[in-house]
Amino acid sequence: MRSTLIQAVTLTLLTALLAGCGFQLRGTGSNAVSVPDDWKLMYLATGNPNSELSRAVVSQFAANGVQWTERDAANFVLVLGGEEFRERNLSLTAEARAAEFELTMRTHFTVRQVNNAEVIPQTNASVVKQMENDPRNVVGKAEEVRLLKNEMRTELARQIMRRIGFFAAGSQASGAQTAAPQDAASQDPASQDTGG
Repeated sequence: MRSTLIQAVTLTLLTALLAGCGFQLRGTGSNAVSVPDDWKLMYLATGNPNSELSRAVVSQFAANGVQWTERDAANFVLVLGGEEFRERNLSLTAEARAAEFELTMRTHFTVRQVNNAEVIPQTNASVVKQMENDPRNVVGKAEEVRLLKNEMRTELARQIMRRIGFFAAGSQASGAQTAAPQDAASQDPASQDTGG
């Protein structure tokens, strides 16, 4: 009975310690990005709207409160480039076969107003992952690459969401700062003409 109690207390203390240092299980963290209301109506312009990357972006933005609309109802247009994927050998086995791969996925995006004025110029986003290779397990390698590519698309979508959210929040804050002095001046009695 006493050893069970000690194990329970130890487990609780370890959990609290890990939580205190910021540890979290993969996939359990919050990826929420705060986006100003006027950025929540967007239109997606892409060469391939049914691609896996496009679907990942649509899903990620929708999870953060963005509503995808027709172009004429949107406030902003997200122009999404195509997905570029590269795989290169990092190291070789004694038999001169690939022992480790580096996987790179890239895309680019631009944000425009509906009148086509550029708000965020073309920006690149990329994700790099490494994987070990077992040359005797070709099927397993193909499946692992497929799973990693899905993770990379999700991470690209998160990067795009974070960058747009950061820009939108910054532009809203700078707009509020420039508006504040004007509002203060209009309410300052010393700045008003007394007429006499």
